[in-house]
Amino acid sequence: MWQQVEVQLPAMHRGFHLITGQVEAALSKMSPVSIGLLHVQLLHTSASLTINENADPSVRRDMEKHFSHMVPEDLPYYEHIYEGSDDMPAHIKASMLGSSLTIPIRDRQLCLGIWQGIYLGEHRDHGGARRIVLTLQGE
Repeated sequence: MWQQVEVQLPAMHRGFHLITGQVEAALSKMSPVSIGLLHVQLLHTSASLTINENADPSVRRDMEKHFSHMVPEDLPYYEHIYEGSDDMPAHIKASMLGSSLTIPIRDRQLCLGIWQGIYLGEHRDHGGARRIVLTLQGE
């Protein structure tokens, strides 16, 4: 069985944000599967998805600090600058982290580790609302 739904996430400030709850809410509205795979695809090029620590918010803050240090703004060799100084670094960060995740489903739930959560990496100062497509396959 295949199912698919699109979810719009609200605009978020620059940084890493837990979206596990929004993904779980969308999953709960789909026909339940006891075993399967959920593919999560972000439909944007200046944000990213990743799985990491879900308990301590300092991890998300440190992730933002590290990626901002690793991929700084206003480098003299950037050509793609007409959308703002945060845009080209956002594209690079998105490519580094990726725009999709595949997560196992077990007993109708995301099969994540106890301290794992799904992050949206918002790499723009004003990225706006973001859309994700959830594709569920299973039985």
